[in-house]
Amino acid sequence: MPEILSFFAVYLTVFIFGMTVMRLGMEMLAKDKIKKILLRLTSSPFMGVVAGTLLTGILQSSSAVMVITIGLVATGLLTFPRSLGIILGANIGTTFTTEIITFDISNGVIPLLVGGAFFILLRKQVFFNIGCMMFGLGSIFVAMAGFEQLASSIEKLTLVTSVFNYANELHYVGIGIGTVVTAVIQSSTATTGIIMSFLKQNSLSVDAGIAIMLGSNIGTCITAFIASIGTKKEAKLVAYAHIWLNLLGVIIFYPFISSLGNLAEYLTAIPDVQLAHASLLFNVICTVVALPFIHLFSKFIIKLHGANDKNLSPF
Repeated sequence: MPEILSFFAVYLTVFIFGMTVMRLGMEMLAKDKIKKILLRLTSSPFMGVVAGTLLTGILQSSSAVMVITIGLVATGLLTFPRSLGIILGANIGTTFTTEIITFDISNGVIPLLVGGAFFILLRKQVFFNIGCMMFGLGSIFVAMAGFEQLASSIEKLTLVTSVFNYANELHYVGIGIGTVVTAVIQSSTATTGIIMSFLKQNSLSVDAGIAIMLGSNIGTCITAFIASIGTKKEAKLVAYAHIWLNLLGVIIFYPFISSLGNLAEYLTAIPDVQLAHASLLFNVICTVVALPFIHLFSKFIIKLHGANDKNLSPF
């Protein structure tokens, strides 16, 4: 058991390292354009969604976009109501990575790593950035292959077997698992990637995988909440809104987990792709439902968490 857990920790570290390096390359390519895009494309909630989706797709991290958004609100460059569209878009953009890691590029992993390392060693900044993106993506696929190899061994552990049995029978257990694991490792994508490995081994049902994925949407809010500590009231509202939007989305979707699973199974027969599609569908549907009520939601958050601050405007 210690050996299995050690390997699991190593692969998890490689996965998060890959995400960080790939995000670094993409972020450095975009440079100051990221903040400019957020400021320019938030004139309406819909444009905020577009900006949040695009930038999260670029940075491969909804948490990074949330931290940037909180920073902009804290400095007064962006108002709280205009940040709500970004939050919804970030939830959609983070699903791009889960779709990417379902691709089978086993023959291309070594070229990605070698090519990435070569570009990193070059002096030109643009090559360095491209190298980071390639090496990071290669590392992610190495970690995914490792998770898949370990899945069959991990599922045989008594504790894991018991937890999986509960998760397969009770959806709220899966949501709890996803919430806790994501809060600890601070990456909903890593949580989803791990679950994909178990889905391939048929250790978990698609419904259980979806429940854990829903929980990861709650757990990922911890990063934005931590980033808001010590900031002004309006910046804290961004973190609160992130929590409420994700929490309400999970609560509303909870009775329809099986229906979402059936739809994912209709779209594809491949378990890990089913989970990736389910994640995308969940976040898109939540955004479409929430977008028309975004101003009412803004008032709700201000009333609940900022009622004593007369300087806060719901518009």
